[in-house]
Amino acid sequence: MSNPQIVCMGEPLVEFNQVDEKGHYLRGHGGDTSNCAIAAARAGAAVGYVTALGEDEFGDSFMRLWAENGVDASQVTRDSQAHTGIYFVTHGGNGHVFSYLRAGSAASRMGPHDLPRSYIENAEILHVSGISMAISASASDAVLEAVQIARRANTKVSFDTNLRLKLWPLERARALIGAAMRMTDIALPGLEDAEQLTGLSEPDAIADHYLEQGAGIVALTLGKDGCLVATPDERRRVPGTRVEAVDATAAGDTFDGNFLAEFLAHDDPFRAARFANAAAALSTRGYGAVAPMPMRQAVLDALATEGAR
Repeated sequence: MSNPQIVCMGEPLVEFNQVDEKGHYLRGHGGDTSNCAIAAARAGAAVGYVTALGEDEFGDSFMRLWAENGVDASQVTRDSQAHTGIYFVTHGGNGHVFSYLRAGSAASRMGPHDLPRSYIENAEILHVSGISMAISASASDAVLEAVQIARRANTKVSFDTNLRLKLWPLERARALIGAAMRMTDIALPGLEDAEQLTGLSEPDAIADHYLEQGAGIVALTLGKDGCLVATPDERRRVPGTRVEAVDATAAGDTFDGNFLAEFLAHDDPFRAARFANAAAALSTRGYGAVAPMPMRQAVLDALATEGAR
């Protein structure tokens, strides 16, 4: 493929998702920025991924997955001294819970020297996240350097806060995510994350906070209530799409990928948010991160049905 429009960077993880109370798990693939890359590719964008994998079967399975979904993996490196990360998802009355086996993973060993600079410079959007930074100090340095490379090349920076307090303490997360968000063009925070990171609770106040830090677009996700999209000139609440949800794993990542793909296609953040809301809702109808992610036509069909009601 030619140089991708969207370059995502972070840690992919093999997923084992609980499907019943007897302890049966469905194997799949996850990792927030990898999920975003696949979602964007299924939405029609040209996408590439930057990471490191172990030289193991799990790493091989990711290479097959990206190839099957049209995600360019030419800049993915393989580390014979490290493993590919794993996580487990369990489900209960309070929603889904994640447990990780990722310490020392190949992706966590990446540093600024591993970055494919021209690949980032030639993209239209670089997408990274709080998790991309939280997995290690060297990975955090790599993300901040990638953001600087993008900014110098006028590549837009997209950032999802994706706060995981199992990975780092809140004060460190606030400092480093705050540093990244001050260099972000497209801010994609979730409401619960933003409340903890900013100390604010009102969606409009959170949107104002990130706009004041320099973002040109803020798309604050509000779960089943859709999202608030704000620019310096306009803001709107964009309602969610109603479905019978069974598993919300990667719904936020699905939103991100579809938002970025649709924004690149039409340069309209409000249209992109409506499309992304529908895609995220559709992704909750099955188990796992990747398998339920819709293709572009399925999202268009859902929006057409919604519009006809």
